[in-house]
Amino acid sequence: MTTADMWFDPRCPWAWNASRWLLEVERVRAVEVRFHVMSLSVLNEGREGLEEWYREWLKPGLGPVRVAVAAEMKAGPEVLRDLYTALGNRIHHERAPIGPDLYRAALAEVGLPVELADAADSTAYDEALLASHHAGLEPVGEDLGTPTIHVTDDAGRRTAFFGPVVAPIPRGEDAGRLWDGVVLVAGTDGFFELKRARTQPPIDR
Repeated sequence: MTTADMWFDPRCPWAWNASRWLLEVERVRAVEVRFHVMSLSVLNEGREGLEEWYREWLKPGLGPVRVAVAAEMKAGPEVLRDLYTALGNRIHHERAPIGPDLYRAALAEVGLPVELADAADSTAYDEALLASHHAGLEPVGEDLGTPTIHVTDDAGRRTAFFGPVVAPIPRGEDAGRLWDGVVLVAGTDGFFELKRARTQPPIDR
């Protein structure tokens, strides 16, 4: 069984697409997906040259990741799969405002104590957040972000990469074919980048 460990920030639409793609991959390939938390707010802290709209977008960014880390510490890493889905559906499809109501609804959906929503305004989980963040990004480069994926095959060989950045979300065997190609390319020694301009928004309505 191959494992795919993905690091996500719940607010990133491109990470959302990649996560839904990986869940499709599980259906058509012998792959187990595991989710971990990173933070775009942490990544961009103190960074110069950011566009003003992105600075504003980042401001409430610590809340969702703190709640996710608090949930992981309360119930174990396995809870992140369903909690990410509950958060992501509200953020990306329902366009729910970032805040306590969003956190409580997502926590309740997956059977976790709604009091964990209070973690959004607490620094108590920041050490664990930073540890998870750096564990995900260090192998690919801290100047990148999410989606970040680490792949470990059944022989124990490991590779890590940023991406894929994809829209719309591949489904079924199309998801499997993209997986095969991404893993092949990312596993090639000395390969660093393959890119083209984005031509459509990340989230289909």
